[in-house]
Amino acid sequence: MIKTLRSGLWTCSRCIRQASRAQHQQRRWRSAAPSAAQLDGFRTPVDHSPPGAKYDDAVLRQIFDSPPTFRHFVRPLFDSASSRNVGLFRNKYLTSPQGFATFADVTVVRASRLVEKVLGASTVEEYKELVRDLDRLSDVLCRVLDVCDFVRVTHPDEKIQRAASDAWSEVYMYMNQLNTSTGLSDQLGRALASSEVMASWNEEERTVAQLLYQDFKKSAIHLPQETRDAFVDVSQSISELGANFVENMEPEQMYVSLPSSKFHGMPPQIAQRFVRLRNLLLPTMAPAATVALRSVHDADTREAIYMATRTASRRSVGTLEELLRTRAELANLSGFESYGQMALRDKMMAKTPESVHQFLSALSKHNTPLVEQEMTDLLNEKRKRLHLPTAADLHPWDKDYYMESIRAAMRSKRRTDDSLSAYFSLGTVMQGLSRLFTRLYGIRFVPTDTLPGETWHPDVRRLNVISDTDGHVAVLYCDLFYREDKSPNPAHFTVRCSREISTREIQEAWEQNGVDGLPTFESAIDAANDGMHVSQQSGSVKQLPTIALVCDFHQDREGQDEPALLDYYQVETLFHEMGHAIHSILARTSLQNVAGTRCATDLAELPSTLMEHFCADPSVLALFARHHKTDEPLPYHMIAERLQVFNRFEASDRENQIILAMLDQKYHSSLVKEPNFDSTEVYLDLQRKYGKLPPDPKGTRWQGFFGHLFGYGSTYYSYLFDQVLSERVWRVVFSAGQNGAALDRANGERLKENLLKWGGSRDPWRCLSDTLQDERLIDGDEKAMRLVGSWGIKDDVHG
Repeated sequence: MIKTLRSGLWTCSRCIRQASRAQHQQRRWRSAAPSAAQLDGFRTPVDHSPPGAKYDDAVLRQIFDSPPTFRHFVRPLFDSASSRNVGLFRNKYLTSPQGFATFADVTVVRASRLVEKVLGASTVEEYKELVRDLDRLSDVLCRVLDVCDFVRVTHPDEKIQRAASDAWSEVYMYMNQLNTSTGLSDQLGRALASSEVMASWNEEERTVAQLLYQDFKKSAIHLPQETRDAFVDVSQSISELGANFVENMEPEQMYVSLPSSKFHGMPPQIAQRFVRLRNLLLPTMAPAATVALRSVHDADTREAIYMATRTASRRSVGTLEELLRTRAELANLSGFESYGQMALRDKMMAKTPESVHQFLSALSKHNTPLVEQEMTDLLNEKRKRLHLPTAADLHPWDKDYYMESIRAAMRSKRRTDDSLSAYFSLGTVMQGLSRLFTRLYGIRFVPTDTLPGETWHPDVRRLNVISDTDGHVAVLYCDLFYREDKSPNPAHFTVRCSREISTREIQEAWEQNGVDGLPTFESAIDAANDGMHVSQQSGSVKQLPTIALVCDFHQDREGQDEPALLDYYQVETLFHEMGHAIHSILARTSLQNVAGTRCATDLAELPSTLMEHFCADPSVLALFARHHKTDEPLPYHMIAERLQVFNRFEASDRENQIILAMLDQKYHSSLVKEPNFDSTEVYLDLQRKYGKLPPDPKGTRWQGFFGHLFGYGSTYYSYLFDQVLSERVWRVVFSAGQNGAALDRANGERLKENLLKWGGSRDPWRCLSDTLQDERLIDGDEKAMRLVGSWGIKDDVHG
């Protein structure tokens, strides 16, 4: 199937941890607490920056922390009236709203020529070129789809948003027409069947050919026309049902109404907002309900809140069950026994539902003793708080309350007067990321001025990513400040992927230069990449990865020249997003279908999750974490204490995630085809079988709130999987930060050369095996999945 194998949008709002900001925040603190040796080593390391980099390093901080410096630095942006518009991202088509339509029209013409060439291939030599032609076809379409995907959700100008949306629709419709024709698939099948053709392709080309062919097969393109038509109809139904499920979730009970006296313990400033006469009317879906479960002293009140917040409406559950049955129907049309089999087969490391089960079962076994200890602690806390002689039973509505009680006692022991955020100005964090990447990979961020029309808002900073050995390797646009019209979700967008541009393409583009009112380019290479940046090394021309990072960090004193100060959660968010970006930057493949984050879906979160370990490492923090006024270094105990608080019940949180991942597998198995399928009973049964925490009571139906079932159908286990892998890489490759290992260039090169630089072009199990130097992983079978699960996420023993 000719399509974007990985969405141009790589956003953490799609990560499992983003179910809610509160839950996300709690989990994001969970990096390993440092050892005494690490704390002793908390000092500024030797500066190994290359000559000439110190000026860039200083300016990098200033352009994010000092508005006057930034305004002076990007003066060309404010002289746009007297300068020529270079186009958004320097794409010369995108100088106006009308340019999006022109770009889409030109793209369809280019794509049609490529389709004609592929369909006309008949000789061995022509078939040898076929995989690169198909990859180029995919890239031509993605050039429009990816940039328009970004623009229509981020650009502040509604006219440009609409123009981008229209262009996206035109190209998307054309792509769907290609995917309903068997011609491209048949030609690719012939190429794959030729031993001579296959022998001529390198590893990357063979990988892309297989990925594209499997996509064609999963779209039912080889089946009779009647079946293909049914496939299209069922796919549309799934899209509509999924959107309905996510957008219209509702509880059975919209409010919990009780006398306000029953809510003693709830923070008054929150409770007062919901008082009506003498009653407190608490919205079931509001964050305040979560606060109440953690703070209200009366157990009966907590029980009422718990039951309401854990019971979705029958309509929501009915929509979910219809979605699951429709997915099963789609899988059957494609020749699979279950939707899980279809979803896991090609783009997941797990490959089969059985392998996922092996991983989750092993992880659950590893996690269970830790949960049991946490349960004991909660029972003892309840006994102590209620002055009971022996430990009482722990009810589901007790869990959050007594967890918060224990955490509160831990917080009260802290003796910190200064704010942690004072040590994390946005500029110093960006400076720290650049310094970290310089030490690990030999790349740094160089602030670069923007030309008129290049960015979508004056707040956007442009950074060139410069390698010590390869020069300019990527362009990074940072839109990090809060705006009212901006999504609050942190996101990483790949606006344009890495791809090698052939000499023939360059010549073809030059022949069309300035024809019929199209943009006029200064060189043939510019024309071949729409005016956007390229790299030229060893006689090869490649599109530079172009990336946009979007966050919503507030500046404390609006209108004054004060820096934006980040809390630790925000720092970790930025590190996480930059992990996605570094994957896109380092995986500069020759074919765009496997560039950057376009890898196995259950590997894609590994680089970003790994960055959270670096964020908590003392030697990494010593690179940059200093008070924004006094320049005093961060006292690391401030971080260590917070990590200890948030780590306190991580095993219990993980148990919940394991059960939800198991539930996702059950819901996408052949079980849903049974006439007596009951999604509620399946969920409660998993809680009873695998959980040590008290299960939900009868009458609850929480699965109706499980919105990730739509986006993550059969792949919800992925984040747990990458948590385990990132922990293993942190311990094996970076020695858990001991003795400065987190800043050792040899360790960074080991990770880059064995895993990051390959994107999706090499078997991910081979990448992991080479990175960890563990041959037990090489086959990527059920044994390998079980082994990964057995490692656990916080384990001091290397198995």
